[in-house]
Amino acid sequence: MDGRSAGGGRVDNSERQTLSRDRIVATAIAFVDANGLTALTMRQLGKELGVEAMSLYRYVNGREDLLEGMVDHMVAQLQLRPDGDELGPADGWQAYLQWLAHGVRTLAREHPRVFPLIATRHPAAPWLRPPLRSLRVVEDFLTMLISRGFSDSRAVGAYRAFSSFLLGHLLLEASLLGAETGPAEEPLDEGNSDVPNADQKVDLQEFSHIQRLEDQLSEDHAGPEFERALEDLLDRLDREITE
Repeated sequence: MDGRSAGGGRVDNSERQTLSRDRIVATAIAFVDANGLTALTMRQLGKELGVEAMSLYRYVNGREDLLEGMVDHMVAQLQLRPDGDELGPADGWQAYLQWLAHGVRTLAREHPRVFPLIATRHPAAPWLRPPLRSLRVVEDFLTMLISRGFSDSRAVGAYRAFSSFLLGHLLLEASLLGAETGPAEEPLDEGNSDVPNADQKVDLQEFSHIQRLEDQLSEDHAGPEFERALEDLLDRLDREITE
């Protein structure tokens, strides 16, 4: 290799030395923010990083693994508590849901072209609903509600309704901000890097509520939830026009 990138430019050795999975994922998010998801290829990403595309496969197992890493990076930005202000016993569950909803909305507005990935990528745990596709976020959600008087079934129901509300509103908002709603190109895995969520296997030992409620979380209630949400919307509109 003569030190040139796939695009013909000379590769800086310092760039090679600092290459990492985190840097690749962060650069991919910035690239999609600027150019859209369909423009993201391993060749283009390599050019952004100043290396040949094949150099990336030591850290990501092709485009499929790259997209998964982008989703993980995005969801990881949802902190479990508001900055500098712990929610105490006197704070109601409404305050927590308000804070979490605004946190997810901030992600959608800051990265509208990346946000639809959170809705379409297959999560490591199939019962996790978008856009709350983090074991730690869902565990925190259940803990907060159950500690404030919700039964298990009501906490799971709130999780379903809340995630459906967020996804519907924020996908629409992201599309208005330039997100592509069509399917991305078929991803291709190459190389021998470790895929963090390979074979959909997750150790749930440290997530006690998720482990205990796995059966309820994995049930499909999409139809009834849609009907309830539609009825709620019609009731609200009816109240508004009769005021």
